[in-house]
Amino acid sequence: MTLGDDGPGSAVGDDLGLGLQLPGGGTVDDRGRQRLHPISPLIHGVTAAPVGLIIVVVLGFGSGSVFGLSGLAVAALGLIVLPLVVAGWSYLAWRNLWYWFDDDGDFRVDSGVITKQQRRLQLSRLQSVDVAQPLFARLFSMAELTVEVAGAQDSKLKLQFLTLADARALRATILARAAGLRHDTVEAPETLIATVAPRDLAISLLLRSSTAGLLLLTVLIVVVTLMTSGWGGLVIALFTGGLPLFMVVTEFIKYFNFSASDSPDGLRLRFGLAKTETRTVPPGRVQAIEYVEPLLWRRRKWVRVRVNIAGVGKEDSNGNREETLLLPVATLEVARRVVARVLPDMDVDTLDWHVAPERSRRRSFIQWPRLAVAWNDLIFATRRGRVTRRLAVIPHARTQSVRLTQGPWERRLHLASVHVDSTPGPVQVPALHLDAGFASSVAHDQAARAERARAEDRSIRWAAPPEGTED
Repeated sequence: MTLGDDGPGSAVGDDLGLGLQLPGGGTVDDRGRQRLHPISPLIHGVTAAPVGLIIVVVLGFGSGSVFGLSGLAVAALGLIVLPLVVAGWSYLAWRNLWYWFDDDGDFRVDSGVITKQQRRLQLSRLQSVDVAQPLFARLFSMAELTVEVAGAQDSKLKLQFLTLADARALRATILARAAGLRHDTVEAPETLIATVAPRDLAISLLLRSSTAGLLLLTVLIVVVTLMTSGWGGLVIALFTGGLPLFMVVTEFIKYFNFSASDSPDGLRLRFGLAKTETRTVPPGRVQAIEYVEPLLWRRRKWVRVRVNIAGVGKEDSNGNREETLLLPVATLEVARRVVARVLPDMDVDTLDWHVAPERSRRRSFIQWPRLAVAWNDLIFATRRGRVTRRLAVIPHARTQSVRLTQGPWERRLHLASVHVDSTPGPVQVPALHLDAGFASSVAHDQAARAERARAEDRSIRWAAPPEGTED
């Protein structure tokens, strides 16, 4: 594997005896452990400056009217003190944070100022390695590296900050180890597959069913309000109209300049305006995918591709889940080309679809013509939705469990639904409102197919040579 366009970055430190010199801008101790870049505390301090500015605005002007110039002075002092306090604490954290690869090849991190913490990330359970550049880190040409593994409750680790080149080199090394390649592998070359033009992204977000629905509701509120209550009732329209516009702007900034590239270590996704991110999706970690086709996208033949990746997109403390995407918007042809990189041999056009019986119209009168299920030797697929069409696909080997459900209404109509469960993520794979006898047969057969596929699966170490051969 040869050197990619981004370069390997600087490699400093002693050889750890593992075919690797750790990248990083900090020092290396006598045990071969590496520190983060010494400018990291300064970046944390600068990042806290906006919070200090809010203190100036909220407290400064308010206290200025009561306490005069002294109040403004105290608030202005907060703008200076807060970043200094954050930078000072970050310096202590920086001095106590070390990272290295142990003798077993796993990634180790020691950290903590008051409470010491030792973490060991098993690279055999690696789910993703992402490089991101938050706004203030970009000012210093720095980046953060996020490593996520499966199984653990606290499975995500962030290293803030490394130079961009060092972050990419460390990501390449971690991916190479997880894939079973040589440890001295530097970042692999990449081939551009698809890009999303900012204009297409903006139009797609405005034409999305949820956005268009809220905007239509806003128009109706404005018309009804003017006819009944006059201009005073238009305050409600500010919320119903402002919410979808805020959603559009937020997502546009997040996925701005989106591109997908093919690489031996997986699919590389790059996106972001204020915060640029590079996400590598290893082929063996994709659990399920879904094509989403809103009503107003069909004339342009656009789809959005969502994906479940083990360990990624988990719920936060508020119950919110990140939507993990392979493509925010693309033509179906481009989308299938990208999906083929992470789920090869997935040809949904050749599937033999089994549609829901006509009596399911009484249970789901809008989407019943689209309800169907299909499978072959590799995948299980379902269709649903009429206003927004959804086609979900899961490899048999990625099936976590199979459930057969039957609500009161379904029992009366002799219907049942099959749910093929994946890892946590935005993609659900339900086969809705099938004939009850047929649904029971599908559920039992899928459980058997999944068991056989898991026994034969070797995609976890996707780049490793076959057993009995040398790389």
